[in-house]
Amino acid sequence: MQVFQFDDLTITLDKEGSPEYQKVSYPIRYGRFVEILTPDYVLQINLNGEIKYVQGRSPDWPHPAEWLKRTVGNDWIYYSAGDYKGVYDLFGEYYAPVLSYPSNSVFDENPFDRPAVKSATTSWKALLSPLKRWFASEIPADLRNFLMRFAENDPGTLSQRAEQLHRILGGRVTVLPPDTRHVDYDVIPITVADGCLYQCGFCRVKSRRGFSPRSRENILEQIRNLRIFYGRDLLNFNALYLGEHDALRAGRDVIEFVSTTAYEMLEFERSFLKTPRLFLFGSVDAMIDAGETLFETLNTLPFDTFINIGLESADPKTLDALRKPITVEKILDAFARMIEVNRTFERIEVTANFVFGEDLPQSHLDALMEFIRSQSDVLIRKGVIYLSPFVDGKRKRAGRSRAFLRKFNEVKTASRLPTFVYLIQRL
Repeated sequence: MQVFQFDDLTITLDKEGSPEYQKVSYPIRYGRFVEILTPDYVLQINLNGEIKYVQGRSPDWPHPAEWLKRTVGNDWIYYSAGDYKGVYDLFGEYYAPVLSYPSNSVFDENPFDRPAVKSATTSWKALLSPLKRWFASEIPADLRNFLMRFAENDPGTLSQRAEQLHRILGGRVTVLPPDTRHVDYDVIPITVADGCLYQCGFCRVKSRRGFSPRSRENILEQIRNLRIFYGRDLLNFNALYLGEHDALRAGRDVIEFVSTTAYEMLEFERSFLKTPRLFLFGSVDAMIDAGETLFETLNTLPFDTFINIGLESADPKTLDALRKPITVEKILDAFARMIEVNRTFERIEVTANFVFGEDLPQSHLDALMEFIRSQSDVLIRKGVIYLSPFVDGKRKRAGRSRAFLRKFNEVKTASRLPTFVYLIQRL
């Protein structure tokens, strides 16, 4: 670690955060990065010279334990601390991610409307010109190299970088699995299959293409290009997301190929971070049809694996309203399979989603409560139920958050499994 002082700026090269993801009620950073302290901000820049975190230091900053994060998809996320316990009960984390783009948020207040937060998203740009002036001075090579990388990554370049990522994958990652919260959503995405089986009418994030696995050649090309794209910052990643919406359906051979190949080519063994993780979605039919050998293979991979299954509802009337072409019987079969897999395989955790909101039939909540209570005699060691807010962004009604939270707490209290809110995040 090297520290340099320039006027009122302090630059720390090769600063180290935690090597393990943790559940803590204070700001924490992971991996290795460069930190710049200004009178008003703490700026943290990744090893490629791209801005990643901004935290305010001035009196007008909303809360000293809150911060902004820029994703590799070039979106800003505000991390709200709330009252810690209430936030943890909702999300399973000691912060609430507030998104800068339309999603299914249950919050009425938007921190991006605050002048201090809005200014912070562009605060780092003011440093780019002054930093360039130091190139001509006699400074250490390591510092000069960092300053040049940082100066190159202006807003236009960062936008182009995000577009480059989406071209590599063949499209934007429209939704990440809720379990990626365990790695602060810092995953390397690889598309192993396009589309989905069901084309549910209610879904706003899935493509309208039928399910189609990618070829090994395409997957290998993605991995090669991702290795170049992440570059120096590969050191700060040890998690994969296999997309799009039903990677489980791609089958054992494809999942084993992409996981082992990516682990080797992306050099996860050299990662600064410990405990590699693998994340993917699965459909109800993929979960039911998956053979024992698929899970046995997953259990031997060099990852802890998380599979998220979209059950949505245990009520036939709601399934019809959602235009999800599947029966309640299959929903129950997939959940039973989830419990079985979680009991049997040490390194696999399967979780389930249900939609949740006031615009759904009352029979949905009744069926969900009955479903949850029916599990009271089941010994469960792993697994999470996520409730995804069913929100019409065009019809934000006063008091919607309070009504949602009342119903959520009712379900959470009755649930034998840990139960959290699932906010849709993209990449």
